[in-house]
Amino acid sequence: MPRPRVHAPDTVLDAAEELLAERGRGRLTVRALAERSGVSNGSIYHAFGSLETVVGSAWLRRARQFLGLQRAAVDDALAAGDVQGAVQAAADAPARLAAEDLRAAQLLVAVRRDELLTDGLAPEVAADLRALDAQLLDLLRRLARAAWDRGDAAAVEVLTRCVVRLPAALLFGEIRAGRVSPHTRAQLAAAVGAVLDCGPPP
Repeated sequence: MPRPRVHAPDTVLDAAEELLAERGRGRLTVRALAERSGVSNGSIYHAFGSLETVVGSAWLRRARQFLGLQRAAVDDALAAGDVQGAVQAAADAPARLAAEDLRAAQLLVAVRRDELLTDGLAPEVAADLRALDAQLLDLLRRLARAAWDRGDAAAVEVLTRCVVRLPAALLFGEIRAGRVSPHTRAQLAAAVGAVLDCGPPP
């Protein structure tokens, strides 16, 4: 008897995104995923090995999309010599993603990366998820060097506040609700500018 196959894995990942946005991770099941995607339970298990790997793969796909958008915005601003604009663009990237692909942005804010790293996750997907940390750190160090010619931990911490913590505090709730207001984005840009003006400690 031939093994079941998923001819379009993206179909399963798309269905997983929809269900995660609608129900959250705790209520996602293989049965619901099969019903939404039109792919049998057996085919899903054969292609991905576990539900955890489906979720991790869906999240990873959108995280790569996000990082590509973020890097492009930073590159454009730095090429123009606008360091503060580059940091603000990095911070604003979740809102830009939401404007371009709301479902992708909602998935990334609905599920934290740390929640994905479970025993049921395929090792190669886990490795790819952990590699995202290095990519983000490279971006933060690049911005710190551009801003203050420093790449030490204190400088990187300031950029972490700008690019990670402030967007989470100001944008994520609105992304979950389905719309980020221009006023909130302006507040974020102002907050990032203020933190950059203070700079890192000596």
